[in-house]
Amino acid sequence: MRSLITSIILAPLVFGSLPALAQNPSASQIINSLKPSGNLVSGGTRGIRLAAPPGDTTQPAAKSSPTQQPRVASSKPVATPAGPAVNLTVNFANGSADLTPDAMKTLDELGQALSSNELSGYKFRIEGHTDTVGSAAYNKALSERRAEAVVGYIAKKFHVDPSRMQAVGMGEEGLLVATPPETAEPRNRRVEVINLGA
Repeated sequence: MRSLITSIILAPLVFGSLPALAQNPSASQIINSLKPSGNLVSGGTRGIRLAAPPGDTTQPAAKSSPTQQPRVASSKPVATPAGPAVNLTVNFANGSADLTPDAMKTLDELGQALSSNELSGYKFRIEGHTDTVGSAAYNKALSERRAEAVVGYIAKKFHVDPSRMQAVGMGEEGLLVATPPETAEPRNRRVEVINLGA
């Protein structure tokens, strides 16, 4: 009985602390990540991961029909500009480009970084990515809207010239985690922020 009570008390403490382990970087850490060092390292995955509330698949389930060809989700690398980049988690409302309060906190750090003197002379590519739930066309459009939402928020709140930020919707291309179609994988719902140079 005592171990059951201990488990009930400790479980929320252990599992409740897990989200704190995945903290987003501060504005100064973002600046350091996005500043060119002259020694660019290519490869690896960088980006703002889109995270949804637990159990959220982000997109409605796709309807299948006997005549519909199954699509194969690609996990192969997609050609993107090589440059300094940063990995953040940005939360959006389910199946939309609406920013959550947590997303705004994260983007406030990014906005401070992009409006800083250290990064004011650079342009950035904001790439939206999705998981494989839903149709490829739906995911492509959703990823574009989310990338545009990031650009719009930073431009409006931090007065960063929108011409310094290029919003690109990648949809299911370049999955961070290889998955079959119709797989809800939060790590694939992300936006990559890449320094394009001056």
